[in-house]
This record gives sequence, C-alpha cells and structure tokens, in this order.
Amino acid sequence: MDATIGKVFDSVSTFFSGVTTGSSDEFPLCDTDIISGCEKELAEAQKGQDEGFKKESIMRLSWALVHSKVPADIQRGIAMLEGSVVSDTSPMTLREKLYLLAIGYYRSGDFSRSRDYIERCLEVEPEWRQAQTLRTAIEDRIVKDGVIGVGIAVTAVGVVAGVAAALLRRG
Repeated sequence: MDATIGKVFDSVSTFFSGVTTGSSDEFPLCDTDIISGCEKELAEAQKGQDEGFKKESIMRLSWALVHSKVPADIQRGIAMLEGSVVSDTSPMTLREKLYLLAIGYYRSGDFSRSRDYIERCLEVEPEWRQAQTLRTAIEDRIVKDGVIGVGIAVTAVGVVAGVAAALLRRG
C-alpha cells in the first residue's frame, strides 16, 4: 500500500517537473489499485487536521483519476478538479489543476475543452514544457480529426454522386 502511494507520488512529481518522456500522446496510466490507494489516503487525510496533507491527497487522487484507464474515473477526476479550480489562489496549484483538466478532457476526447484549459494553464506558466507538449498534441488531434471528418464527408458525397449517376443512366 505505502509502496503504491510512493509510486504515485513519484509519478506525479516526475510528471510535474517538466521532464517529458516519449511522444506527446503518451500519458502515464493508473490502474484501480493506485486509485484505491489514493482514495484511502484521502480518507485518512480527511480525519486529520493537516489541511496541506488533505490538499496533497486530493491532488494525487485527481491525478490518478484523470490518468485512469476507466472513462468514469476520468470524468470523476474532471469533476473534482473543476470543483476546486475556482477557489485556488496559488499559481503553481492552479497551473497543475488546469493541466490535469486539459489531460482529462484530452483523454475523454473533448479536444476543444482540453485546448481551452491548456491555454489557461499556459497563461499561468507560459514556459512549462509539459503544457506546451500537451498543447501540440491537442492541436495535432484537432487537425487529425478535422482531416478524418473531411475525408468522411468527401466519401459520403462521392457515394451519393455515384448512386445518383447510376440512377440517371438507368432512367
């Protein structure tokens, strides 16, 4: 249990340090054991008086949820972050929450909303390489989805034109 929490903490620390690994489309993934460990840690933190530990536990759980393999967990992480981002006054914590929201929306396929959050994140910290990399990945996906959409539309028009031409030849 402590080893699992330690791995999450190390992953979060490494992830937010600005060191990028792999392609921009690769994000660390969390399994249910890690999420469960973060939930237990948060439950323990809520019993205590240390507000700092509570906030750290919430951030770790949010991070784990938006990096989950389960879509419902990602949505839960997004909801937790959206609920807390409005009350944040620390620029560092705000940038991390905005970044995690961008990750969550990216992973759930809402690239437009993901782009909005990453732009807000970059307003807070313009030189953050992690956020710049995510912005590039988001833009690439938006372009890719646009090209696929155009391809589908052109194919549909071609099929309709082919059917119409065949009907005209028969008639």
